[in-house]
Amino acid sequence: MRFTKQKRHRKAVRFFTSCFGFREPFKVLCDGTFVHHLIANGIAPADTALTNILGAPVKIFTTRCVVAELKSLGSSYSDSVDAARSLMVARCDHEKRKSAIACITEVIGEKNTEHFFVATQDAELRKKFQQIPGVPLVYALRNALFLERPSAFQQEFAKAAEEERSRMTELEMKMLKLKKKKVANDEGRNSSETEEQILETLIPRTDVKMTRIDKADKAQFKQKRAKGPNPLSCKKKKQQGNTDTASQKMRSQVRSQEGDGDNSARNRKRKRSRKNKTSTES
Repeated sequence: MRFTKQKRHRKAVRFFTSCFGFREPFKVLCDGTFVHHLIANGIAPADTALTNILGAPVKIFTTRCVVAELKSLGSSYSDSVDAARSLMVARCDHEKRKSAIACITEVIGEKNTEHFFVATQDAELRKKFQQIPGVPLVYALRNALFLERPSAFQQEFAKAAEEERSRMTELEMKMLKLKKKKVANDEGRNSSETEEQILETLIPRTDVKMTRIDKADKAQFKQKRAKGPNPLSCKKKKQQGNTDTASQKMRSQVRSQEGDGDNSARNRKRKRSRKNKTSTES
């Protein structure tokens, strides 16, 4: 039972949000009968109870006329007056006090532009608001709160509004007519071409034999040739002629070094002999 109740409430909230633009946090406008029922049955706090029904955070409102009407009922409604004073006040702009029903109907208006949920225990007021599109109703039974299903009038109104949205507006119809005229003018200009010319352009001739294919028409493919090895990864070849010349050069260098050594030794000996000769002569 509880699951079906929550499912029904979610479906009703989805209907009003999608068809009439209700947005979170939802605003709930309470009259004196609903506030007194909450106090009498100990449904507190009221904001959490309404949040559980609507499935979203809420803001609870009332009017100055509702508070004044509760005051006039006597001391037995003193707790209800205190609870109503703690709520947010919806602007009603009434210099003289009116009845709660008249005040709330003026605040709601014909289209409920402020998107209020109306919470009331008055059966006549609920029947009245069922004939106004986009006015969801909340009521209480003992310790439980309920959200009324959308009335047949509200469902028909939402269906008609969807059909109007799907139809084209006058401006869109004019734009469509202008586009059709432009397309017709373009087709009239192109109608000078004969059907044969159009067929020749669209259908290729099959009776002509292709004798030769130009080089430009041929599909040119690059043949992949086998590439040589990477020169950096290969060892250099040893040349025999170069090795022979290098060995000959080394040998000549060694011989020249040996010859220079012999000459230096001879020169040294000759110098010594000269010194000896000079000493004997003297």
